[in-house]
Amino acid sequence: MALTSWKLFRFFDVSQVQLPEGDGSVALDQTSASCIEAGSSNIFVGTPHGLVHCLDQNFKVTRSWKAHQYGVVNNIKQVPGTAYVFTTAEDLTQEPELKVWNLDEIERRTGHPRCLCTLTVQNGRKNDPITAFAVTNDVTQLAVGFGNGAVTVVRGDFIHDRGTKQRTVFESKEPITGLEFREANITALYIATTSRILALQITGNRQGTPAKSVDEHGCDVGCMTLEPESNDIVVARDDAIYFYRPRSTPTTYAYQGAKKLVQVSKDYVLLVSPPKSGLTKSAPLRAFAGSQADDILNTSSLTILNTDLRFIAHQESLSSQVKCLLSMWGDIFLFTIDGKVYRYHEKTFQQKLDILYQRNLFPQAINMAQKYRVDKVQQNIIYRKFGDYLYQKGDYDTAMQQYLSAIDNTEPSHIIRKFLDNQTIKHLIEYLEELHEHGKATSDHTTLLLNCYAKLENIDKLEAFIRQPGDLKFDLDTAIVMCRQGGYYDQAAFLARRHNEHSLVVDILVEDLKKYAEALAYIVRLEPTTAYPIFMRYGVVLLEHCGRDATQLFIDYFTGVFKPKKDALIVQEAPAAQESGGFGTIAQSAVQNLAALIPLPYMSMNTSKPRTPEDGSKTMVNKVVETTTEADFIEYEIPKPRAAFPAFVDHADEFIVFLEACTESDNVKPEDKSDLFTSLFEMYLHKASNTTGSEKAEWERKARVLIESQSVPIDTSSVLLLSDLEKFRDGTILVSEKQGRRFDVFRSYTTALDTRGAIKALHKYGPEEPQLYPAALAYFTSSPEILEEAGSEVGVVLKKISDDGLMAPLQVIQTLSTNAVATMGLVKEYLSATVEKEKKEISDNRNAIAGYRKDTTNKLQEIDELSSKPTAFNATRCSYCGVTLDLPTVHFLCKHSFHQRCLDTGEGQGVNDVECPKCAAENEAVKEIRRAQLERAGKHDLFTLALNQSSDKFGTVSEWFGRGVMDVQPAVAD
Repeated sequence: MALTSWKLFRFFDVSQVQLPEGDGSVALDQTSASCIEAGSSNIFVGTPHGLVHCLDQNFKVTRSWKAHQYGVVNNIKQVPGTAYVFTTAEDLTQEPELKVWNLDEIERRTGHPRCLCTLTVQNGRKNDPITAFAVTNDVTQLAVGFGNGAVTVVRGDFIHDRGTKQRTVFESKEPITGLEFREANITALYIATTSRILALQITGNRQGTPAKSVDEHGCDVGCMTLEPESNDIVVARDDAIYFYRPRSTPTTYAYQGAKKLVQVSKDYVLLVSPPKSGLTKSAPLRAFAGSQADDILNTSSLTILNTDLRFIAHQESLSSQVKCLLSMWGDIFLFTIDGKVYRYHEKTFQQKLDILYQRNLFPQAINMAQKYRVDKVQQNIIYRKFGDYLYQKGDYDTAMQQYLSAIDNTEPSHIIRKFLDNQTIKHLIEYLEELHEHGKATSDHTTLLLNCYAKLENIDKLEAFIRQPGDLKFDLDTAIVMCRQGGYYDQAAFLARRHNEHSLVVDILVEDLKKYAEALAYIVRLEPTTAYPIFMRYGVVLLEHCGRDATQLFIDYFTGVFKPKKDALIVQEAPAAQESGGFGTIAQSAVQNLAALIPLPYMSMNTSKPRTPEDGSKTMVNKVVETTTEADFIEYEIPKPRAAFPAFVDHADEFIVFLEACTESDNVKPEDKSDLFTSLFEMYLHKASNTTGSEKAEWERKARVLIESQSVPIDTSSVLLLSDLEKFRDGTILVSEKQGRRFDVFRSYTTALDTRGAIKALHKYGPEEPQLYPAALAYFTSSPEILEEAGSEVGVVLKKISDDGLMAPLQVIQTLSTNAVATMGLVKEYLSATVEKEKKEISDNRNAIAGYRKDTTNKLQEIDELSSKPTAFNATRCSYCGVTLDLPTVHFLCKHSFHQRCLDTGEGQGVNDVECPKCAAENEAVKEIRRAQLERAGKHDLFTLALNQSSDKFGTVSEWFGRGVMDVQPAVAD
């Protein structure tokens, strides 16, 4: 056996299974069990007498049935994931019998599994034994190999027994030693003989073509199997173990020695080998028979290999010959020919690691952890243990490599303490740099690394560390703090800019360098979402030192037109004697200074360096050119303008400019403009209260224009409050007019004793607000001075009150009698007109009453005559058809006569029940009116509503009285 390059371990615990005795037991020796196979959840045992037993985890028989009436059960195969079981039996006197069983269906008569299909496997009427058997996972095909070299494929519906077809797909002179289906997009049948390995495609376009030779070397019976995970065909030969894949060279693992049996369990290849003997096995028939005769006298050996990691997980010699190997219930079971069963239980992963640790085999432990994909924490523990082992041996370079591999889950202080010595400080630097590379460094680690650079006086590395490109790999705050504490503000600003810490850049420019123009120039070159929190934080300081430019920044951003600036660094010729003084304005100089300090955002850098001509006449100088295009606009969410208000404290002029710009912008949301206009109105009044003369009048004019506009969504309650606080009476009046509160406008004039303004407001609002006239009458007669100033307006008011009925005469007299201002002569004309009007109304009412009484008397007399005196009917023609009347004739008291045949009488309806067709519509209308009156009379809520809404209460009561609202409802008999 040649596996000397592989390590040997004992990763399996071996124990003999105690088989049950008595009822529920079955003998597993070679004479009692013809075959033993693994199922999905049970072990199947076939007997020479055609019986099949199912064993549970305790090896007790859970069910048994007579599978075949004759022959030895030599193959049992359960299709994975199903309840279907295939069995074959043969007695060499006739062709083998195959049956398909369903374990989930039970025959009521026998209590045994239901047999789905029974057939005879054809082999050209040759009684050769079955040497190989395979079934596809879809239960549509199976293959049977025979000792005479023939392979028969059976296709069909085995589940519903709808017929099958058999065909001999392969014939050779060598016995068939193995069959395996490799199922993928195309299903292929791998055939093993004693001298060859072949592949036969049984589905797809190449179906029916001859078998293709895969290898010119075969294998013994039991030495070919299928690896279920990779779907590889595993073949064990005397020289090696082979893994076959389609269209690729087989993977080979050298293993010298005879093989009797091969199986696959999880990641392991299980090999059973007989001991070496001097017997030759050159003849094909001898190769097929193997060393069965020798194995009876010799022992076997079991080897469990992990081919991926190239180690032997277990190896032992057995005192008995091996019958079969099964992988079940997470363990490996070995059955011997004398009926013994051994369980091989794999040790836990930690137990295997402990074995490797004891032998200092850390590389193997790492490989095994990676193979089984254990979590990173466990892998890093192995790396750390390996590093500690190498550190103790003095191999610091290799130890550091292991520590770096375990950097994610290792406490840095554990490693740092080991390498604090001066001799190993370079390893410490390497570890600290890797901590920064992995983002595991803290501020203390950054400080320690910078101190290490300084201790070694490695300024170049220190500078490279600060200016290293790419993602942030160290604690930026710590590095910047150290630079700022040391007075290296330019370097701190450069470091912050390089890593896009824009807030820190502005903080350094404002707080440390006091370069306010440069800070503003930097902010306007940032993206909108980045610039917003920065200029909001430093807005007060920027407005104080750069008022105009800072105000413009606020305007641009809050009106939605902010666009980051773009700059290009160009090379420009300048006379050698001329000093490069920069731009003409402060902003341009700030941009130039900032470009020299740190790289600006969105700057297009020219890679050529400034050049100085040899003649010295001119020199090439750098110049930053600011450009802005429409393509530079970046959409952003415009914040509410109110957010900017706190920044303009003590900057009233700038605030007014900001508010005016926001109110004129179309990008500001309508709901935000109310705050803007209200604040702008407040600022106008504030400026007016702090100025005098024409300047005060100008601010008041702006305030008045603002609130007079119909399109300004101003907060009127705030305007009223501000106007009152600032004594701005025009504002109160204008807002009241704007809101339609005309009575308030009039009251404001009367409160101020402004009679002319009150008369003007009365003329303007009186037609739409009639209640102003009673108020005006009370005001005009409140004092002799006001009455004199009102003049003829009092008569106009009295006439309007009388014409429109705004006040009852008694109310007018009561209003005028509250004081001694109004005289009798003032109301004489009003009282005369009122008396005449009342007299005329009384006369009209009396005439109406007399007419109604006369009509009522006439109607009552007519009703009496109809009910007590005979009526003469003089009509000679039918009122319906116009034909001369003949009997039978029907006369109505309304003087209409009809033929009886012309009347529309319904079934079962007499003549006395018929109404005059001519008068029916009018009578029905009268009935409907009366019915509606009775119905409305009961709805007292409608009466109350009409009374509340009426200006003539007595008239409304009279109208509803006529409708019967006061009538007594007839009692309903129970």
